This record gives sequence, C-alpha cells and structure tokens, in this order.
Amino acid sequence: MAEARTQELLRSVFGHDSFRPHQEEIVSHFVSGGDALVIMPTGGGKSLCYQLPALVRDGVGIVVSPLIALMHDQVVALRQLGVRAEYLNSSLSTEEARRVENALIAGELDLLYVAPERLLTDRFLAQLDRAHIALFAIDEAHCVSQWGHDFRPEYVQLSVLHERYPAIPRIALTATADAPTRAEIAQRLQLENARHFVTGFDRPNIRYHVRMEASGAREALLRFIREQHAGEAGIVYCLLRKRVDVVAAWLNTQGLTALPYHAGMDAKARRRTQERFLMEDGVIVVATIAFGMGIDKPDVRFVAHLNLPKSLEAYYQETGRAGRDGAPADAWMRYSLSDAIQLRRMLDESDADEAHQRIERQKLDAMLGYCELTTCRRQSLLGYFGDPLPEPCGNCDNCLQPPETWDATTAAQKALSCVHRTGQRFGVNYLIDVLLGKDSERIQNFGHHALSTFGIGQDLSVNDWRAVFRQLVARGYLVADHDNFGGLRMTSACRALLRGEETLHLAKQVAQPKRGKKIRASIAASDDPLFEALRSRRRELAQQQGVPPYVVFHDSTLAAMAAMRPQTLGEFGELPGVGERKLQTYGAAFLEVIRESAG
Repeated sequence: MAEARTQELLRSVFGHDSFRPHQEEIVSHFVSGGDALVIMPTGGGKSLCYQLPALVRDGVGIVVSPLIALMHDQVVALRQLGVRAEYLNSSLSTEEARRVENALIAGELDLLYVAPERLLTDRFLAQLDRAHIALFAIDEAHCVSQWGHDFRPEYVQLSVLHERYPAIPRIALTATADAPTRAEIAQRLQLENARHFVTGFDRPNIRYHVRMEASGAREALLRFIREQHAGEAGIVYCLLRKRVDVVAAWLNTQGLTALPYHAGMDAKARRRTQERFLMEDGVIVVATIAFGMGIDKPDVRFVAHLNLPKSLEAYYQETGRAGRDGAPADAWMRYSLSDAIQLRRMLDESDADEAHQRIERQKLDAMLGYCELTTCRRQSLLGYFGDPLPEPCGNCDNCLQPPETWDATTAAQKALSCVHRTGQRFGVNYLIDVLLGKDSERIQNFGHHALSTFGIGQDLSVNDWRAVFRQLVARGYLVADHDNFGGLRMTSACRALLRGEETLHLAKQVAQPKRGKKIRASIAASDDPLFEALRSRRRELAQQQGVPPYVVFHDSTLAAMAAMRPQTLGEFGELPGVGERKLQTYGAAFLEVIRESAG
C-alpha cells in the first residue's frame, strides 16, 4: 500500500515517472520507519528522500536546516507543488511565527523547516510534544563535524531527537563527508544503528580544470566566462573580502553582471545579492566561502576559484554548486604558491588546538596535491572520499589534454641543496637568483656567490624554477617558515630524494589549453527560438509571484517542452517535472507559447 502511494505522489506532486539512482531504496526504507544516513552528491536528489516520505507517512516532517535562505527556497518550491510547507526562523514576525506554530499543532502542515537553534529551545520542543510528527530530517549533516569547514555547535545537540522521540524515524543527509566525518555524524547524532546509504560522490557533468597562474588570473577568468559561459549564471570564489570587491567591480567594467558577497557587507546588501542571483538570469556572484551553502539554484553553469580552497571537502562542496540540473558545468580554478603560504599562515595563527591544526594542514596538503596532479582529477577526488573510479573520467583537463611530464629529480635535488646551503631561511625569489648565478649585492653580502649551488641552475628558466619550487612545496618536500618571513625549510621527506633513492616527475609548464566547443545537454536559446520564448514566459510568471524562475520549471522541463511541443493539457502533463499542481497553474500559459510558435 505504501509503495503504491509513494509512486502515486512521485508522479502527481513532483512530476516524475521514476526515481533517480538510489532514491527509491532510501525512500522505501525511510517510509517504513527506518533511520538513515545518506551521503549523496549535490544535484543527486537528496531533498526528495525526506520530502516524499513526509507526504506518505502520517503527520508532519520536521526538517532541520542551517540557513534561512535554504529554508525559504525549499518552502517556496514545495508550495509551487501544492505541498503544505512552512518554515520557522528569525526572519518571521512574532505574528507569523505564531501562525506557523498553530498550524503545526493543528496538524495542518506536511513539512516544517526549522533552524537547529530554535528546535533546541524548550518552548519548541514542548510544541513538538503536542504535534503529530512523521519524521525528522537533518539536512547538511556535515555541520555536526568539529573537523569540518561548516561546523555548527548546535548540530551536536541534535541527538536530543533520538532521546526524546525514539520511535520517530530520522534521516541525516549531506553531500560532503569522507569516512571519518561519516563516522562522526553517526556517533554524534546516535545513528550508529541506522542504515548508511553512500551513493557515490561523482558529478560526471562537471568538468574540472585547474591551473597555477601567478599573475593574470583575473584576465583568464574573463576569457573563460566570455568564451564558455556568456550570459550564464556562475559563482567566483576568492579568499579575501578585498579581492571579492575588486574582482566584482572589474567584471562589471567588462560588461558582465557581477555582484559581491562576503561577511563584511551588511545583511541587507548580502540579501540583495542573493535575491538577484536567484531571480535574474546571467548573474555572477563573486564571493568568499560565506556564500553558497543552501543555494538551491539548479542552473549555475560554472564555479570558479581565484584562490586555493582550504581543503578538498570545501572544494568539492563549492564546485558542487554548479550543474545541479545535470547539464554540463565547469569547475575552474587558478591558484598560486602564495595562496598555499597564506592559508598556512592563517592556520598557524588561528586559535585552533594542535590536533585541529594538524588535520587542517593535512587537508591543505591534499588540496595542493590535487592541484599538482598530472593524472585524472576525478579519480583523485573520488578516491579521497573513498569512492574509487576504475577508469579515467575523460572530462577533466588532464584527461582531455594530458600534461607532459619530465624527470625533475636532478632539478629538485639542486633546489633542495640550495635551500639547505643558504640556511633554510630564504624565499623562492632569492633561491632562484642563487641557482641562476645572479651576482647581486645581497647575494654578495651573504657570501652565497661562493656556494657550490651558485649558478648550477642555468639550464632552467625563472618560470621553470618557480614551478619546481611550487611543486616541491605542494608535495611536502618544502614548507614555508612563517616566523622567518616565509623562508623555505626542508622536511624529512627530502632525504630519499636527495639520496637518489626516489625519482620525481613533474608536469611541464604549458600554454593555456584550447577549449573545444561547449557541449550542452539542454536546448540553448540560440538553437531554438521556442526555448527562449518559453524562458521569457517563465520569467514573466516568476516575476508576477516574486519567485525564482527555476521554481516555476527547470530548464530541463522547458527543453522537453521545446522538443516534444505538447498540444493539449494531457500531453503537457506527461512532461518531466510537471505534477498536477503545476499542470493546473501553468499548463495553459506555456501551451499558448507553444501554439504561437507553430503559428
């Protein structure tokens, strides 16, 4: 009976004839009352895994969500489907909050989104005691991890749900959790006995491309946007607030619509940026990592990094905001050695204890190692999360244009010897001057013109030596001494290399690769005038209601309309993403556009 009801609601409410991979098994388990921990990539359909069971089971589904923006977007989308959804957070007035609380107790809601801070109050728990609860869903569950980049102290206390309501099923969901983080989530939320669904981390529609670029990164970004994503939505991440403001202002002078977002802006300005990003087409947000979690915009076509992320977890989560609709998207990065040095300095100067700092250093080293790869990036990324990919992906820069490598063993030995003989206290520029034999006053004053390493590196250029030092830092042979003005010091890893017991192959420095023609999974406006006409009608309908266009229909549904050109409401109702409520609300308006195009 429950299975038939589940299939009926999947079609009539959500407009889908079938589940995405793994969804059906998770939904069936949860509907039957089982607890679950779900690790599913962004865009894989995590929300349906609790939204659908909340409709099938008797009572209201309580969803713990960390961000106001996330709650708002989910509720707006659910109401479009005819679902009785509300949220409780600080954005509501006292009167509005009381209305929602009364609806909860009266059994008039299907889903209620609530922040962990509010859920944990005695007042709200007392209200839950009076409500008929179908299930608990804990979204963005990685926020419970003290070692994670989005740690929220309140999440640790959510074990109260199991202690206070042991008979009500719980599901915790996240896209970002390696094996230790998964174990921590299970332990802290008392989900050790829950069924774990690790559906894989692969986002095959995302193309990864990474390049070290000490200068000109901003110009490279502009070329990338113009050539690959003109008029499309994207996110650009920068490490520092100041650079966010500079890059956003500069992109605007180049004819793009770019908006800044960082914690230094007032709340009203940040909210305005977020609203424009969601409501308008072709907006680019330039941001620190303060922006992104909970942004449910499906048609973000690229995520660009102008600085090195702090960890592969952060990188995976941030790049995962691209291509949630399954259509091709890009994860593009330009970084420099100074990024790694700056991140290490920030870590060393933080208040974190030594154990935390050690883990964060390891995460940064893994991030650097990923950047310096000469093999398939997706294999490395998935391997980091314990999800091995047997074959190279064919959709990253290293697969599409394999980098040339060279035996850099001798060059590395020269570089390390130079670091040692100059006292392990000088930066890259000075070390390169010694290797190239530059007879400067500074080198004379230190007497380094008399060293055996003076002038032994003239077979390589300045840029070649920069690449050698960068990759020696990335691979852990050298570290920057922050207490000594960033001078490079050797690590124990150098011994085997200096003794000739191991060889080192590094990537050759090449010109920027040419990009092939961009592939689209959906119909582009330039390919079919009907698609653009449908987008225009969607924009009008969205503006009338004050909701983002994708809440009306995703691009994939518009593409299906343009391809199938339904002529009746019955045919329109067969399109993917068209449930009963949207058929009644929008069917006639879009059929009118289709008929006019055939005119």
